[in-house]
Amino acid sequence: MKHYLITDPKYYGSERLIFSKKLKAVLTKEQVDFALYRDKNSSNYSEIAALFLDLCSQFENTKALLHGDVELSARLNAYGVHLTSLQCNEIEKAKALGLFVIISCHSEKEILQAQNRGADAVTYSPIFTTPDKGKPKGLEDLNERVAKISLPIIALGGITTPEQVKAVEKSGAYGFASIRYFIEN
Repeated sequence: MKHYLITDPKYYGSERLIFSKKLKAVLTKEQVDFALYRDKNSSNYSEIAALFLDLCSQFENTKALLHGDVELSARLNAYGVHLTSLQCNEIEKAKALGLFVIISCHSEKEILQAQNRGADAVTYSPIFTTPDKGKPKGLEDLNERVAKISLPIIALGGITTPEQVKAVEKSGAYGFASIRYFIEN
């Protein structure tokens, strides 16, 4: 099962030195298959994105993605881009630029739309209780989506413990994504 780290300035900061130190510590401690630089409010997003990509390149099995910006992802030679659920129309553009595409989904309809447009994988959320993310879908719902849909599904939302990771793994999900799991464990 794939491990997908998502950064958040609440845990990593947005100042170069602090961000670098915290990200290196997590990538050294955890085996991460995918890593996403996500900071929705940074005034220096491009600068930290370049630093993020450089740091991730030092860990040979970690594929680095940027959040929501197809052009920047291509320009900085990121492995891929993670699109929001409102960016489904950008999948084809990202694929044409050679990017691996993950898109956030919250329903089967969104997953099928992403699959039809050529996404490589989706995050499906929230699986467990997550601050400000609404009612969790739960493991039974995740199991149903995984059994029914061929597109790789990465469980997201409230995954903070090894027990939750094991439960997601039993579902047959392609992977799990988390902010807090990697920084708090």
